[in-house]
Amino acid sequence: MSTNFGKEDGVFIRIMTMDDYEKIGENIYNEEPLKLAMDNYLKIEPNQSQKDEVEEYHHSMVKQGTCLVAINDENGGDIVGSVLAGCETLSNLQECYAQVAAMEEGYYKTCTIFEFETKIKGNYFDRYGVSKVLYSHMTNVDASHRGKGLGARLAAALMELGRSKGFPIMIACCTSLYTARQKEALGMECIYSQAYADYKDANGQVVFKPPAPHTHVRVMAIKL
Repeated sequence: MSTNFGKEDGVFIRIMTMDDYEKIGENIYNEEPLKLAMDNYLKIEPNQSQKDEVEEYHHSMVKQGTCLVAINDENGGDIVGSVLAGCETLSNLQECYAQVAAMEEGYYKTCTIFEFETKIKGNYFDRYGVSKVLYSHMTNVDASHRGKGLGARLAAALMELGRSKGFPIMIACCTSLYTARQKEALGMECIYSQAYADYKDANGQVVFKPPAPHTHVRVMAIKL
């Protein structure tokens, strides 16, 4: 199987290594839409244990050979984009949900619980009759390369990688309208959506308040 997914405008995409991850790990979720959308709601920084669990989760994906990086070959080999993705089963999803539910309160727990609940409601294992999916967890494109189609290239490359590894389905949980539209243009369909305005805490307070036009989180899927 090829580990290189083509070159365009001096940028080529290949499978992520652990060394690659260590270069991007510090900033990989700094612009997570849900984190930004929470305003001051439970903006409690993750403790070291939570950070370690996140790192372990990300490392497990990289070790599967299912993550990608985009390299600017014309600027010293800088990483200008990345995708964290990995194999997901229903039992794994349920186990991870239980682990996160037991965490201390804070934005990481709140965001992740919301993500897991949305995915579970998407019911894609039963919908497609599959036991595993390739889950596109997080995509990041450097500000200098946004608006150039790099995110779409990374998504298309991940689909190609998923097919080569025998995954029947690829799933993505899109918190941004623009990301959902990008995935839709690549043939993915929205199988479940949740309005942010309808997701409230025990006190009836809306948890996530992203700026327009980001009104829903969407579970997108495509048969590979």
